[in-house]
Amino acid sequence: MPAAKQPRARPRAARVPNTLDRATFGRRLRAARKHFGWTLAHLAQLSGVSITTISRAERGQLALSYEKFSALGRALRMDFGSMFAEAGVAATPFVGPVVTRAGKGVVYRGVSFSYEFLGTSALGKQMSPIVGTVHARRIEGPEDFARHPGEEFVYVLSGSMDVHFEDGKVVRLRRGDALYFDSRVGHAYVSVSRPLAKVIGVVTSESNMMRQAREVESAAPAPRRKAA
Repeated sequence: MPAAKQPRARPRAARVPNTLDRATFGRRLRAARKHFGWTLAHLAQLSGVSITTISRAERGQLALSYEKFSALGRALRMDFGSMFAEAGVAATPFVGPVVTRAGKGVVYRGVSFSYEFLGTSALGKQMSPIVGTVHARRIEGPEDFARHPGEEFVYVLSGSMDVHFEDGKVVRLRRGDALYFDSRVGHAYVSVSRPLAKVIGVVTSESNMMRQAREVESAAPAPRRKAA
């Protein structure tokens, strides 16, 4: 008697990352600003981001670069967990292991880079792990260079890309290559392979040593000019 046929296993549905749309992100920025009772002008002064850019971002009309949303986050005292948590999911203090299942990160489409933020449910973590896709194909101008406190690590999962630094140095990275650098130095990613480069990156918050050095530098008196 022939063996009974086993039912075919159903293919697993593809896991689609949660996309944080611009409108939701904008409402979070506006709510945080209103919480402090700040005007757009005051937030612009604190963050270094223009009033027009903040206003358009709050209304969901503009995608922000990493440099700009990190600057706003620092000014508003918002953790990345608060900024990029899945819609309807509240982030909580980081007290134990945090698991992000495959394809379950929170995606934000920036100006030249798509970010899939991992571990967004944890507030207060010192690192921001990201799976990213590099959309930029060229450097348009100085505004393309990001600068932010901390250190940055990037590992190429697929494709190839160039990392441009504001001093003119360019580092070519291919699949399996990695780079670690001081993210206070202006930098920009550009895909150079036919398929867009996909990377995993980790950005740290400003270390105590970096913060102390910056505070000492800003507190130092300006050198006195010699009389003519």
